[in-house]
Amino acid sequence: MQFRQQALAKLQSPEELDLPVRFARPQGWLVLSVTVVVMAAASVWAVTGSVSSTVSAPAILTHGEGSYVLQSPVSGQITAVLAEEGAQLPANSPVLRVRTASGDSVVRSVAAGRLTALAATIGQIIGTGTNIAAIEKVARASDPLYATVYVPAESAATIPANAAVDLTVQTAPTQQYGVLRGHVKSVDRAPQTQTQIGAFLGDSQLGEQFTKNGRPVAVLVKLDKSSSTKSGYRWSSTEGPPFGLTSMTLASGSIRLADQRPVDWLLP
Repeated sequence: MQFRQQALAKLQSPEELDLPVRFARPQGWLVLSVTVVVMAAASVWAVTGSVSSTVSAPAILTHGEGSYVLQSPVSGQITAVLAEEGAQLPANSPVLRVRTASGDSVVRSVAAGRLTALAATIGQIIGTGTNIAAIEKVARASDPLYATVYVPAESAATIPANAAVDLTVQTAPTQQYGVLRGHVKSVDRAPQTQTQIGAFLGDSQLGEQFTKNGRPVAVLVKLDKSSSTKSGYRWSSTEGPPFGLTSMTLASGSIRLADQRPVDWLLP
């Protein structure tokens, strides 16, 4: 009862009618201001900003024209191996000597290139059409390297021209040397089969490896050059690895796709 009388007396008293009413503390106004600024910035970014995404896929370093598999045109026994792995061969160079039923025959290279693999030994019996060597079609050892990234077919259409590419090279640990830089030169129009990839790389096992998750699209990447690195190409680190790069080195490529808007506005 006493509390009720005090409350009624306080309501009837005009002592504090002229004092301002405090709706919020200064800390509350600060929080509200920050919230409004953040919401405004988010709205502007939603309209004008973009989201970057990447697609990652297996890759391999090669010279631009790829390789070919040299097959024996005759049947017989190998009596001599006339070329060594790693040798640069002119077109029509002797690779093997084979003793056939009609006499000795020499198996020669079809086009100029570097002998990357030799699957023949003296005394071996081979038949017509036997794969005996893989030769990379390159005129000079100093010719530039490219990277071929085998991208899933459903992602190929989103790759823009000249897109930036980061390559993790198998022989150069990323933690120590960083990634190899490059840009997209071209994107194939159609997915490739295991046979097509194997023929281009001169290795049927690689064809199988790159198609184990389906038929991919080949993306040719031009490596960025640099005169300040040992390899002659640009890396995310200052110097890159202290050695040169060789063709047929496996890698993993990360390709930057076209930027996308975070919000799609629907107009009436």
